[in-house]
Amino acid sequence: MDTDADQQLSKFFDQLTVEKRASDHTIKNYYRDLRYLNQYCSDKALNSWRDVKPGDIRSHIASRHRQGIGSKSLQRELSAIRSFYNYLLKNRWVDNNPAQSIQAPKQARKLPKTLDVDQVNGLLEAGTDSALEIRDLAMFELFYSSGLRLSELNALNFADIDLPDQTLLVRSGKGGKTRLLPVGSKAVHAINNWLAQRLKFTSTSESALFVSMRGSRLGQRSIELRLAAWCKKKGIAEHIHPHMLRHSFASHLLESSQDLRAVQELLGHSNISTTQIYTHLDFQHLAEIYDKAHPRAKKK
Repeated sequence: MDTDADQQLSKFFDQLTVEKRASDHTIKNYYRDLRYLNQYCSDKALNSWRDVKPGDIRSHIASRHRQGIGSKSLQRELSAIRSFYNYLLKNRWVDNNPAQSIQAPKQARKLPKTLDVDQVNGLLEAGTDSALEIRDLAMFELFYSSGLRLSELNALNFADIDLPDQTLLVRSGKGGKTRLLPVGSKAVHAINNWLAQRLKFTSTSESALFVSMRGSRLGQRSIELRLAAWCKKKGIAEHIHPHMLRHSFASHLLESSQDLRAVQELLGHSNISTTQIYTHLDFQHLAEIYDKAHPRAKKK
């Protein structure tokens, strides 16, 4: 690329830093993504950003895909390229955005990993040895009882949960949505046990439901680490993360009720197509039963 192209790229990053106040993480990603495009253009002897056509962007993304780059990463790269070209358009250094209509290859949808009911029972009935484990069990019960996201459990306040009514209010759901959720009796019992210990760690002025030993809100990473430590101590070999309990909640509920809309509401999904992935899990379970039980389907 020529000197003007390099200067335009440099000015774009100045704008991101000063005017847009983008995070260091965003700037780092954009820099890496646009560096790949810059290298492609140099290899193809494209000297200015104006020379780049939609076919070049398509070819560049296809090349990255052949290198094993996943769909989500390619979507992010395209987003960076579109943002850069929108900046060039605004300054009239190009006439169009060649990345505008280019789509990343679709990623094969992976089925979420779930635990079966016996595995969940083994995880949640392992017993507690300390006040912190009482807290941890309350968190894990709540993940499975109400299908919470990690960020939602982390953001829960003491005032958000109504134990006599067996409900909780998620105020900080994905997309800023609020939803009211039921809380199962096992989770209610576990939370009551934790509340009996909570004031040993914090004051009445702290709003967070789950707090650390220092008395402040327990962070998301700490929750993940506590679940890993719980599994290790209880002799559970499988790597279990908080979202796996949410997936298990959805799968088990759908398996029993067959009510996709209800599960969608409980999970807080905006689009039912997101929830439909659990129907594939349910079918997978039925197919396994069929293979084992049907006299003409049994494998020799």
